[in-house]
Amino acid sequence: MSLSLTDPDLRALLAGTLADGAVDGAVICLCAAWCGTCRDFEAGFRQAAAAHPRVAFRWVDIEDEADALGDVDIETFPTLLVGGRDGAVRFAGPVLPQPGQIARLLHSLGL
Repeated sequence: MSLSLTDPDLRALLAGTLADGAVDGAVICLCAAWCGTCRDFEAGFRQAAAAHPRVAFRWVDIEDEADALGDVDIETFPTLLVGGRDGAVRFAGPVLPQPGQIARLLHSLGL
């Protein structure tokens, strides 16, 4: 199943992250503690967050925060959810587990 940019559960997750402060957008990583790829990616995700202070970054363990995901089914890790300040989901899908992917994605989305 592919993730829909209009999925209400993804929009709600994004809205909750954006509510934390005045930022230009948000990047949410949907991962799992048992996933070795996710564990390896986390340090780079944290570095990307430090490099983009005007963007809210959030790490979501899909099992610990299953209620927040509603009916969203994550099949590939890591999966990123990226949205703008307006609450619109601009990207939702798996990415290569390389921190540089986040910067390229943000740039391509104008964030």
